Amino acid sequence: MNRNRNLYMPMIGVVLVFFISGCALYTRYGKIRPQPWRGERITIHELQKNWEDYTIHYAGLSVGTVAGIMFDPKNDERSLTGDRWIKVEDQQTLSELIGWMKTYYAYNPQIYRILGPDNQFYGYLYYPHAHNENAVVKVVDDTTMYVYGLESPTYFDDFPYRKR
Repeated sequence: MNRNRNLYMPMIGVVLVFFISGCALYTRYGKIRPQPWRGERITIHELQKNWEDYTIHYAGLSVGTVAGIMFDPKNDERSLTGDRWIKVEDQQTLSELIGWMKTYYAYNPQIYRILGPDNQFYGYLYYPHAHNENAVVKVVDDTTMYVYGLESPTYFDDFPYRKR
């Protein structure tokens, strides 16, 4: 009996170390969450109207294949970054992006909140609802979150208008 205990204790210790380190790594990621049903909600029209209050980027190969639009508020100390995001410089481009995004009606584009590990607010992400599991946000430092690139629904096999 004592021999079995000596065998299992190190194995249990290794499993606990992996479990605890896995939990610590998990907290280094942010969250993409839908807006609350009640209370303060923002619409895409409000974001578009107040576009100068945000640093705006979009993911996609071009305006016509937009995968998501990221709104980073300028008036806070937090920021959003990412390698595959293109900066939006004018309201006309933003209007075109939103127009293309609305054509993805089968994927129900919605506005999501980008939150840090401790639920602190970083910004908004407007993108196709059905594929929100693809959005990944990772902590860079205390005030910066890295948002990985997104894939446009036009490249999905089940895209309604995709020519085969």
